[in-house]
Amino acid sequence: MINEQIRDKEVRVIGQEGQQLGVMSSKEAQGLAREAGVDLVKVAPSANPPVCRLVDYGKYKYELIRKEKEAKKKQKTVEVKEVRLSPNIDTNDLNTKCNSARKFIEKGNKVKVSLRFRGREMAHIDSSKHILEEFAERLSDIAVIDKAPKMEGRSMTMFLTEKR
Repeated sequence: MINEQIRDKEVRVIGQEGQQLGVMSSKEAQGLAREAGVDLVKVAPSANPPVCRLVDYGKYKYELIRKEKEAKKKQKTVEVKEVRLSPNIDTNDLNTKCNSARKFIEKGNKVKVSLRFRGREMAHIDSSKHILEEFAERLSDIAVIDKAPKMEGRSMTMFLTEKR
């Protein structure tokens, strides 16, 4: 809200250099803004009394947009990478899958490890859980289990995230 849109009885006013000008009526504050040739902008509407600032509105809006863009640049997106295993996987194949999962975790991504069951393999779900546990054990130096192994349809899944 700027200038005449501000309808509060009293507002706390901050000057152009950031100095406190005190609590005054919104009409007085608008008068100060007109004299200085700038706008009266409400920066903290939830405060008691609301905080208004004497600034050039165009410049203020530009600064806000620039700060948002800077914050977005520093934001890190976490992707979920998937590693698929089968119940009758060999140790060397498991090592290869562990290495690829290790690379994903080192880059800061989450890893979804899924153990897929096909056909008769569904009868041996209990004896296959140790594969996921061994997978997590091999990556325990850099990763922790985010979600424990759980059956979902024909696959057992587990999530690993980076240790902090």
